[in-house]
Amino acid sequence: QVHLVESGGGLVQPGGSLRLSCAVFGTSFSGNAMRWYRQAPGKERELVAGITSSDATNYADSVKGRFTISKDNAKNTIYLQLNSLKPEDMAVYYCYFRNSLGAFWGQGTQVTVSS
Repeated sequence: QVHLVESGGGLVQPGGSLRLSCAVFGTSFSGNAMRWYRQAPGKERELVAGITSSDATNYADSVKGRFTISKDNAKNTIYLQLNSLKPEDMAVYYCYFRNSLGAFWGQGTQVTVSS
């Protein structure tokens, strides 16, 4: 059974950093793109960053230069490094993955940015 498990969220002050992880179980994500989304209260879920099988990356304009997506194929894990965090980055962050078996979301990890 395929499932994704995020971790690394927490409470951080503005300007601080966090590193989110998303481990994929039940299948390998190599050969597929992976994405991070986030959803703030009262807002729609939005794409934050993506990484392709060839390691090409893309970012939402709001996080460019501050967030970095990466992956470790051997660990079947993707990461999202969040730097220079702002209050508007506060949200639940989800990883997403799709392959021939279907589309899969993690359970989410809360990022709270507050002084």
